[in-house]
Amino acid sequence: MNLLALPCTLRKRGVIGMNQRNFELVGACNDRKAYPLVDNKLFTKRLAAKAGIPMPELLGELSRQFEVEKISERIGELDKFVIKPAQGSGGRGILVIHGRKDGHYLKSSGDVVTTAQLKRLLSNIISGLYSLGGRADSAIIESLVVASEMFAQISIGGVPDIRVVVFRGYPIMAMLRLGTLNSEGKANLHQGGIGVGLDLRTGTGLGAVQYNRRITHHPDSGVPLDGIHIPEWKSLLALACRCYDATNLGYLGCDIVIDAEAGPLLLEMNARPGLAIQLANDCGLAPRLHAVRTRVAFAPSVDERVAFALDALGGAVA
Repeated sequence: MNLLALPCTLRKRGVIGMNQRNFELVGACNDRKAYPLVDNKLFTKRLAAKAGIPMPELLGELSRQFEVEKISERIGELDKFVIKPAQGSGGRGILVIHGRKDGHYLKSSGDVVTTAQLKRLLSNIISGLYSLGGRADSAIIESLVVASEMFAQISIGGVPDIRVVVFRGYPIMAMLRLGTLNSEGKANLHQGGIGVGLDLRTGTGLGAVQYNRRITHHPDSGVPLDGIHIPEWKSLLALACRCYDATNLGYLGCDIVIDAEAGPLLLEMNARPGLAIQLANDCGLAPRLHAVRTRVAFAPSVDERVAFALDALGGAVA
């Protein structure tokens, strides 16, 4: 049964809406004092380092306008890196550089970025153009993740990521997010990326959506999106569980990438994860939230929480 085709049945099928998310999950489960830990990517990196959670390497940060003029010296000979706002959201203000040519920088599409354009982006980031609430911000420079070879034909441009929603320390739903030409390679559904629902038991694909419409093939490459299987699935879910332990946020979105050499890496965390993951999975969150709420006792062990998710939360949950 397709959630997109039968909107009148959404409540019966356990689909939760924005108001319910805001009041019963974000508001009730997340202490606002902990928001800066995930809203600011610099804070997230420091927290993750302390907790032993692997992330892409931090190569530099800029928080003052005068630092922008010396960016060429800061970057040096780096030819692969990512620039992003520390307090950005929705993929805005992120620049992914894959190489250099004739003194300029290159995106994955081959488009050229001049040093002047790079400085303008950094200046805009620091001034708060992309930050939550328009606050003054810092620009982060981090290492470029090299996507696992399995993603070469199913994602355009940037590195795909896996969004795992964690409730009270238990992973309850997941989707793979793929880049497209429309999203400029970013794995962001709001910008035209693709969401592939993932079976929580196995890490295999359940179906895909783009612009809230169900699709079967990648719109740019034509590659079928069925048969996707995420490697190191249990390790990936365990990493998401550890994010709860580090933040104590009861409703949390963990964005994880799979590096070709380093394996699963935490990209960022979100204290207000969106609800499109339900469309990608063709399944509502409510039954899975209920399954965790009615569990007799909280399992202190990450392995126990992963085991519960694999056993009780995959497929259709009554």
